[in-house]
Amino acid sequence: MSIFKKIFGKKSNDGSDDDQEQRGAFMPEIKVPVDEKFTINFTKNGGKFLYCVSHEEVSQSLMDIVDENNWQETPFYLFSKTLSPFCKAQNINYTHNCKESNVLFTSCEYLIAQNGSILISENQIGEMKLDQLPNNIIVYATTSQLLDSITDGLKQIKRIYKERIPGNITTLKNFKTEEETKEDFLSYGSSVKNLYLILLEDL
Repeated sequence: MSIFKKIFGKKSNDGSDDDQEQRGAFMPEIKVPVDEKFTINFTKNGGKFLYCVSHEEVSQSLMDIVDENNWQETPFYLFSKTLSPFCKAQNINYTHNCKESNVLFTSCEYLIAQNGSILISENQIGEMKLDQLPNNIIVYATTSQLLDSITDGLKQIKRIYKERIPGNITTLKNFKTEEETKEDFLSYGSSVKNLYLILLEDL
């Protein structure tokens, strides 16, 4: 069962947490499911995600983000036109000029559980560097895009884009505030983004 269904659906009473606590210190480590590992690491990175089970919930989540941040008059920057139907359905203004918006609405290649990052390429951001992207990013993805490692993601990209492998492949992985980043020397100096992940269950 998906970790997202466990979190947002019916609670389980199978006592798995008790079983974990009773394991000895020298017992083999339990392999954490990919979706659970991603949730833990993504949240640790400072990301915010909204779990959805239908396209209607995706649309509602998008509007919730707009309302939360008072972005009613803010056009979304869309590099790709694939997400324009979501904006049109909710009467959200959008632009294909990055300089006209401080909110990027995008898809991604994969979600990486290993470090809670989001793997993107030129298909989502063109030739732009991370520090050139808007400070606010909304990513739309599905649970079928969850993979364990960056290596897995690169393998899938090579498999899918056989004719031409996209360039500018990178990861979004630091979603903490500037104050939090100063306290975390490992993240200091990296490109910090305020990121929302709208995740649709499709498995």
